[in-house]
Amino acid sequence: MKKNYILYLFLTPAIILTIIFKYVPMYGASIAFKDFSPIRGINGSEWVGLKHFSDFLSSPNFMDILINTLKLSSFELLIGFPIPIILALMLNQLRKAGVKKNVQLILYAPHFISVVVISGMIFLFLSPTGPINAMLSVFTDKPISFMSDPDAFRSIYIWSGIWQGAGWASIIYVAALANVDPQLHDAATVDGASLLQRIWHIDLPTLKPVMAVLFILAAGGIMAIGFEKAYLLQTSMNLPTSEIISTYVYKRGLQAGDYSFATAVGLFNAVINVILLVFVNRVVKKLNEGEGLL
Repeated sequence: MKKNYILYLFLTPAIILTIIFKYVPMYGASIAFKDFSPIRGINGSEWVGLKHFSDFLSSPNFMDILINTLKLSSFELLIGFPIPIILALMLNQLRKAGVKKNVQLILYAPHFISVVVISGMIFLFLSPTGPINAMLSVFTDKPISFMSDPDAFRSIYIWSGIWQGAGWASIIYVAALANVDPQLHDAATVDGASLLQRIWHIDLPTLKPVMAVLFILAAGGIMAIGFEKAYLLQTSMNLPTSEIISTYVYKRGLQAGDYSFATAVGLFNAVINVILLVFVNRVVKKLNEGEGLL
């Protein structure tokens, strides 16, 4: 540390900010074990132990909310994780730099659109008078109310998320493929290897360590599915499938003012995420020759 003290000084601002905004607020999580009152404060509130956790686990809608969260995040992971990899492999085959840049621009652009705007676009396009129903009117007699259909919510959420984020998520894979020695592809081509064989034996082994790390991170956050988009796409008709833990916490905590109960649910969610992160990391280590995240 004495030898590299300059480098540690550079780290100091980031460490201070992390402590202030990440570790100090952890004290507030103690209200999950108290009957919190803003008037009495954290220290003055009555200690109730695991009461709020028990109330959540025994609530009639606990299983519905948990299953909705797991289904939405699991399907998003299983469907959405391979697509950036496929996009990166396809982009890697484009040899003309100008064409490649234009395609990348088109793929990356949706990432910079606000979630609020994306949700508004979804409601606009899928409304009974929107362009999607206008095209489907050739085959159906009456318009389909997509946003009121609980069965359609997950598909809308997942595929709109893939459209928005798959291009941006492919950047790290494109960067990893840039390190592949072109001579390997040339030698494989001379030996008669097809395009798919070169991708399988050259490109995918290069991406394997990156894929392992990103999969662990994605699987570890499987319960931490985004609140904003799910809440913005909710309607009174699709609540049976759109109500997830994060939207439930918002409604109970901020709208109903039940801060302790909402904190307990959020803490429960965080603990499940940590358990999943450790479990998935161990599984990936066994499948990836001992290489993992932790």
